[in-house]
Amino acid sequence: MSIAAFRITRFQFARDRIIGDSQVRADDANVAALELVSDSGQVGLGFIQTLFSPLPDQAEIERVFATEVWPGLERQRAIALVHRVNRPRGGNQRATSLPFHEALQVALWDLAAKEVGLPLHTLLGSRRNRVKAYASGLDFHLSDDDYQALFAHAAAIGYRAFKIKVGHADFERDLHRLALLKQVVPASSEVMIDANEGWSSKEALMKLEVIRRAGHDLLWVEDPILRHDYEGLRMLRHAVSWTQINSGEYLDLQGKRLLLEAHGTDILNVHGQVSDVMRIGWLAADMGIPVSLGNTFLEIGVHMAVALPEVEWLEYSFQNFDYLVDEPIEIRDGYAYAPERPGHGLVLSEAARRDWARPQLLPRDQLGEAPANPRLSLTK
Repeated sequence: MSIAAFRITRFQFARDRIIGDSQVRADDANVAALELVSDSGQVGLGFIQTLFSPLPDQAEIERVFATEVWPGLERQRAIALVHRVNRPRGGNQRATSLPFHEALQVALWDLAAKEVGLPLHTLLGSRRNRVKAYASGLDFHLSDDDYQALFAHAAAIGYRAFKIKVGHADFERDLHRLALLKQVVPASSEVMIDANEGWSSKEALMKLEVIRRAGHDLLWVEDPILRHDYEGLRMLRHAVSWTQINSGEYLDLQGKRLLLEAHGTDILNVHGQVSDVMRIGWLAADMGIPVSLGNTFLEIGVHMAVALPEVEWLEYSFQNFDYLVDEPIEIRDGYAYAPERPGHGLVLSEAARRDWARPQLLPRDQLGEAPANPRLSLTK
């Protein structure tokens, strides 16, 4: 089954809430579905996503993909491409003009698993079908009321671990949000904080001690300082013995390897690039470093999470993308379940293609109301 064609469907829509952290905010979504079609009619699906600026018109996305990516895919078998390694040299070491990297890996792995009739997680070597999920608010820009409503809802539907955004210019606000969280989640809950590199290493050490003295136990602190400050991360690991450092989110595959070699993290944070995640996950397992799956589009990361040996947690942040596919990943009672359908189990919804495709770039004020989010309803 060789790859015979591709389809790209561009989406652009308002979000149902502002998402963000101490560094960024977004109130719209810019996504394109990439479908790789085999000569037997099988389809591999991945999603192209930008956070800070809209994708160009669909015709331009298709042109760039056809020019920069398609020549390396046409008439190839997906299963023969997913493990291919190229040694980058000179001008050959460059990103594509649009962010196709993750979408391409996901679509190829989806198609490869379908070629052999297996769920993706089984092809990757899983011995289980579920992983614990924690509720992540992307909550930095929410009001106190909406913040509490989000996490109260998460607790009510079975989550027992919660991650909040910190790193505010006024540190009292971070302490205030931790106190507000305690009011709406069970006392036995696991709590994580994410500073998104908002602190320096010494500042992080001082603030973490204040957080502890205020009575807040933390499972981990995520990205407390700059991603490449391996020495500072290593110092925090040793100085703050009562919690764990979770880092690596912003690093590419090489950067994650350097982070592990520098002993700069207790938990390695990875995302949705299937091949990259498996490669670095194997290395982390060899070094005895646990892995956590951060946000992955439509929770595709559940497949890697259940296949790697050191993964305890998958992030879920109530982003409103479920309507894009026929059957989303099941999340129930604080666990995410890997589908038993061939491939990754996600199929682009024809209703979404009909009703929500936006081939041309629209101004933000023309996006209208956000689609309904069945997994979350916040007070407006």
